[in-house]
Amino acid sequence: MMRFRATLAYDGTRYAGFQRQANAISVQGEVEAALQRVLGVPTPIIGAGRTDAGVHASGQVIAFDADWSHGCKALLTALNNALPLDIGLLDLVEQPGIHPRYDALSRVYDYSVWVSPVRHPLMMRTSWHVSQALNIQQMNAAARCLVGRHDFATFGRPPKGENTVREVFASMWRVQPSPYGEVLVYRIEATAFLHQMVRRIVSMLVDVGRGWQSEAAFKEAFWAADLRRAGKPAPPQGLVLVAVRYPPPDQIIERDNDRRLKRASEGQE
Repeated sequence: MMRFRATLAYDGTRYAGFQRQANAISVQGEVEAALQRVLGVPTPIIGAGRTDAGVHASGQVIAFDADWSHGCKALLTALNNALPLDIGLLDLVEQPGIHPRYDALSRVYDYSVWVSPVRHPLMMRTSWHVSQALNIQQMNAAARCLVGRHDFATFGRPPKGENTVREVFASMWRVQPSPYGEVLVYRIEATAFLHQMVRRIVSMLVDVGRGWQSEAAFKEAFWAADLRRAGKPAPPQGLVLVAVRYPPPDQIIERDNDRRLKRASEGQE
């Protein structure tokens, strides 16, 4: 058996999220179904992150174990032929020991806010339409306070057994040219994220840009570390998982050996 790593892109519009679900269509379920068609056996995948319903990805990372002797290029082609058109593998390599979630150093998300007095049907699929002008300078001033290691409890709930402390490496808005209005893109990079954390941050920063909330009020709500201070999450379609960053392959192998030793000492292997 070999371990393969792949970069996965998908339009999340019609999916109930990345994670496999019993009664709804998911990205993980579609990829695993494609793997079974190609390999002939059930093949579970591990993802770097669990994107929510309607959220997209251009840089999700997955891994799976398979008995395959025809080369990575042939496997990539076969899987893409078996996948629906709104899911695709961008690359595929053999990488021993990698665990997409546990080995990740950081995840990078972009959120697009399309600012225009009129709506555009195609833009509505991949961005949040806001009809009034936004003050990007004020939004960036508020966004900068998120950089560093903080308690982000105001913006989301952690997975079971984890705390709400995260380290954010980048938090900023940029303007992206558009023939109709303008697109404001928020980029945030962090070690990991709480459930709906990015969408809650975006919602509150847009309120700052609208003038509905001051920079001081945003900071006060953030430092309160209280989910009750958060606003309603921004719509999911504007959010894209664009990258997951990892250490060099030799460090990943060392990490995998450490995990194996730990499991062995606990009697799990």
